[in-house]
Amino acid sequence: MEIQKIFENNEQWVADKLSVDKNYFENLAKGQSPEVLYIGCSDSRVTAEDLMGAEPGEVFVHRNIANMVPNTDLNAMSVINYAITHLKVKHVVVCGHYNCGGVKAAMEPVDLGLLNPWLRNVRDVYRLHKTELNSIEDEHKRYDRLVELNVKEQCMNIVKTAAFQVAYKSRNVTVHGWVFDIKTGKIIDLKIDFEKMLNNVMELYKLS
Repeated sequence: MEIQKIFENNEQWVADKLSVDKNYFENLAKGQSPEVLYIGCSDSRVTAEDLMGAEPGEVFVHRNIANMVPNTDLNAMSVINYAITHLKVKHVVVCGHYNCGGVKAAMEPVDLGLLNPWLRNVRDVYRLHKTELNSIEDEHKRYDRLVELNVKEQCMNIVKTAAFQVAYKSRNVTVHGWVFDIKTGKIIDLKIDFEKMLNNVMELYKLS
């Protein structure tokens, strides 16, 4: 897409919004109160608001390669803290997607330079679930399963944070694991056993 085309599209978008509501941007500028924090992949095919049918102001979004939530990433940790503690979101969603380039790259024994330490987090997920994954003969199905397991592990990483634990006690904030199927356009709820996950994590990572 050409840069000039982006500005033309923006002008049209502004006009479309104002034609429906002349106070649209004035109201938008008053602040935000999203109920959902969405953590997804940076993949250009996976646009958070579009796939959820969300409007501006409804979802707080954080995206990175392979939808990771490592505790060493100050960016992700800051987003989680701000969304949970200050915006008071009610739900935290980790959404992976099939055909994820980051997850696929992590499955291959290739030196990717700066990406190595980042994708090591995905390789750690593989290590934790190696027995199950190695039992899947079909490479594509194994790849899809790693996408799902990675989402679950990132959900666990959220539960480990102090911000989440405090909010869970005070107002029952919840975590959800989803996968976006690019081939169908549908969101798949992995139906994570949240209570079981919480109990398992709290046994070792309870902070108060």
